Amino acid sequence: MQQSNTTTLSTVTGLMGQISETGRDALRGGYTRPVYSHAEIELRDWFIEQAQSRGLSVEQDGNGALWAWWDLPTGDRTDAVVTGSHLDSVPGGGPFDGPLGVASALVALDLLKSRVQERTKALAIVVFPEEEGSRFGVACLGTRLMTGAITLEKALNLRDQDGTTFADVARANGLDTRLMGPDPTRLAHIGAFVELHVEQGLGLGELDHPVAIGGSILGHGRWRLSITGQGNHAGTTLMAGRRDPMVAAAQMVVTIRNIARDQPHARATVGRIEPVPGGTNVIASAVNFWLDVRHPDDAITAALIQRIHDTALDLAASEGCELSLNQESLSPTVTFDASLTARLQGSLMHAPVLDTGAGHDAGVLAAHVPSAMIFVRNPSGISHSPEEYVEDADAEVGAAALADALAGMLN
Repeated sequence: MQQSNTTTLSTVTGLMGQISETGRDALRGGYTRPVYSHAEIELRDWFIEQAQSRGLSVEQDGNGALWAWWDLPTGDRTDAVVTGSHLDSVPGGGPFDGPLGVASALVALDLLKSRVQERTKALAIVVFPEEEGSRFGVACLGTRLMTGAITLEKALNLRDQDGTTFADVARANGLDTRLMGPDPTRLAHIGAFVELHVEQGLGLGELDHPVAIGGSILGHGRWRLSITGQGNHAGTTLMAGRRDPMVAAAQMVVTIRNIARDQPHARATVGRIEPVPGGTNVIASAVNFWLDVRHPDDAITAALIQRIHDTALDLAASEGCELSLNQESLSPTVTFDASLTARLQGSLMHAPVLDTGAGHDAGVLAAHVPSAMIFVRNPSGISHSPEEYVEDADAEVGAAALADALAGMLN
């Protein structure tokens, strides 16, 4: 990682260039930066260095989020304006999902320092951990812990693919599990939260505009389906005598796709399958796979899951297998604060308002503090992939738009 130089690298493009080699994935392409991995820790150190070089006061809260404060002379943090995003990634993700919001916040701060002569509110830049949920399976884990959207007991018992608990990983990275969980005092000090993020679709590309204001986030959740059959030898077990959970799983994946296609505006995705024990010449004894379902109407999301569950039970039984379905996370549809959104519209003239199907920390916080989002154009329309892209010019426009939005909120 290159050393920081905020004098010559006070652009989003420059800051992103500093971390462009951190967490590169030679196998998948793109970046793999799971929470508390070497790559994500390196990025956290980079952020602390950048914040401190700007004279910000940096602290880590009990849940592992980093807060960099541009304090008032009085030290009063009441009704603070907060911006930021995350630094972790999905496996083989793109360069902008998360880090763009952090780099843009740093550049926005530079712009604000040159513009704002007087202010009545402190500003904080925050980096939340485990937004993607790629290591422990629960998206926005940091904000869920802070708001109480997940119980501490459930969070601490989450396990990664190696079987290591979140509690063990948290302790290994200097956190005291006794201090984790809901943080109402910190929440009470947030007057407004604005998250800048790369757009994860083609909305801005079709509108030919560099930035948009977030309108709402589709309700979405994650479920784990576990199919249990009979493990056996691939060469000695005749086809007619098999209880193969992989066959049932394959039928379920196709059926899930068809069920979602039948429901307008629904999205259903199976992106991870784990056979047990996973040998080439072994009939699996069990198959676990994870399901992501999204729809703007929460009642329809629930109905889709029920239909998938009922159908999957029948498919499992037809192969002599058993099935269980467990909910890992669920977020209702979120509409961002109307007053704050209107304020952003006043600051960002002509910026369209776009809804999104992607989850964000801003969506979790929206139930507790006024929250809003700014999206930056992604001409590829592709995200969670190495093909995710933002033009350099659009990245700088996004940071300037964030500074414009925050400037009007600091007084």
